[in-house]
Parts: sequence; C-alpha cells; structure tokens
Amino acid sequence: AGADRKSICWEQHRYAERVIADPTLDPSFYGCIYSANDEDDITKPSTWKKANPSLGHTITAESFKADAREAVNSPAKLNAFKRYRLGIWTTQTTAFFNPSKWAACKAQPEPLDGRRVFAGLDLSTTTDLSSLVLISEDEDGYLDVLPFFWCCADSIERRSIRDRVDYKHWAALGLIKTTDGSSVDYETIQADIVELCDRYKFELGVDPWNSTQMSQNLADKFGMSIANVRQGFGSLSEPTKRLEALVLSGKLRHGGHQLLEFCANNTAVQSDHNGNLKPSKAKSTERIDGIAALVTALAVQGAAKAEPPDIDWNIITL
Repeated sequence: AGADRKSICWEQHRYAERVIADPTLDPSFYGCIYSANDEDDITKPSTWKKANPSLGHTITAESFKADAREAVNSPAKLNAFKRYRLGIWTTQTTAFFNPSKWAACKAQPEPLDGRRVFAGLDLSTTTDLSSLVLISEDEDGYLDVLPFFWCCADSIERRSIRDRVDYKHWAALGLIKTTDGSSVDYETIQADIVELCDRYKFELGVDPWNSTQMSQNLADKFGMSIANVRQGFGSLSEPTKRLEALVLSGKLRHGGHQLLEFCANNTAVQSDHNGNLKPSKAKSTERIDGIAALVTALAVQGAAKAEPPDIDWNIITL
C-alpha cells in the first residue's frame, strides 16, 4: 500500500477493487488484495492474518505483536504499520497525530478575552491557504486554540478539485475567509490580524522567510509585537513535541474545527539524527497550514515562558 492517491499504483489498486467486485468488468485482469480495513482492530491476530496469509511462516506472530504495540503507542509509527504490515492505504508517509486522540480534543475553547494570547501566522504563496492560530493556556495547563484561514476566491473551486477537498463548503460555513481576486489579498489578511490584535493583544510569530513586508507593516504602522520563528529544527522541535503531548493528554481544546482537523490528519513530520521534529510540508501530501501556524504560536509562547539566563556581573581580571 502507498500514500499517493495520484499515482499509477493507486489507479491499479482501485481498478483491482472494481474487478474483484465485478469480474465481468475485465475477465483478462486478475486482482487479489490482501489487506485489513481502517475499521479493523490492529491489535488482533485476525486482522494481521487478513493482510498476511503467510503469518507464522515468513514473520512470527510475536514480532507482529511487538510492531502493533509500537504503532498503538506512537502516532508517528501508526501509518507505517498500517501501510507495511496491514496493506492499508494512508493519507501521508508518516502520521503525526492519532486521529482518535485529535478528535477527543474537540471541546470548545474557552474565550481568549482578557488572557495572555500568542499567535502564529503561516502566510501562503499567492494561491495557497494562509492561516493564523491564536492560543492561550489556562491555569490547569489546557491550551485553547482559535484558528483562522484565508484563500483567494477565484482559485477555491480549482483548489477543491486539485486537493479533492470541499473548500467551498468550509467557506460557506465561515471556516475560510475568501479574498477577492486570483491571488491571496495580503492587505485583507493584514487588516484582519490588526483587528484581532486590537481585541486579544497577542504577540505574533512569523516565518521571516516569506513575511518580511507584512511583519514590518504590522510592527511599524500598528505597533504589534512580532517574533521571528525560523522554520528549522532549533525553533520548531520543542513546540512540535509539546503539541503532540497536549493532544495525547487531551489538554488541547480546538472545538472540532473541521479545517484544522483536516490539517492535523495530513501532518507528517521530519526528524534529524538528534531526534528533533518539525512539521514537514514536503512529506505531507495535503495542506497542513493550520498546524504550521499552531506550532509557530507554541514556539512564541515557549520563548515567552523561558526563564531569563542568570547574569553574573563579577569580573575577574588576571
């Protein structure tokens, strides 16, 4: 099984399913698929056997059980287990969030008014989604999340076809704000950010690579506090791991926001040899803009909470 649903492999897989269902469709084509289903319990030997008829001969049940235990306990390994052990097609190479754990965090966020708020901005290219995510932590360690998305109106139908996602439906629900024209209107996004900051007084984290002009405008013209958050392991690993911990512990409140959930289910991560992590748009096959903005917001919050270094003014001259 694979992850790319735009590949020849996926086309053959789908065709085999059709012929298996109706052999008269193509009597010259033989299709045989050994795989589990998404609904199957991955911890049961009966599920393993569906995808591995040689279980007990080419691989031991004990080895399979150990792999299944790792997949259950590590969302980052779940998709790999589904693909390589159970023959289930997945949405991306490495799933970072367990969908059921994310869904369990659908409680409505508490109002952010009057609280200390941080924000992260993922500013798109001219035709992609842009996202702003506001966060605030309460005294019990729960993180309330408030996301916003923008997309240019002229490309939303084309994007829906390309990504195979009904963005128009989300726009009708008010989950995406469409801007006029064939490219994202940065002035509209800037005006919306200023309006939100007037209400919540947040510090905004941005990627300096693609938001220099807007950052300067927001800081110089509107007096906003801007923090540059570079999109490398040094800046993103700690907030990425913290977000995973919040989801696993059920201490995230995202209100069941459908577009943010879409981004979460698409999120794949990249790691280095030191075990650092960061969301990877290159590895993720669909949009993850909301999660990128959320991790950036957590990076700003983490920097604000960090204790200042001790300063020793004793100077010794030899």
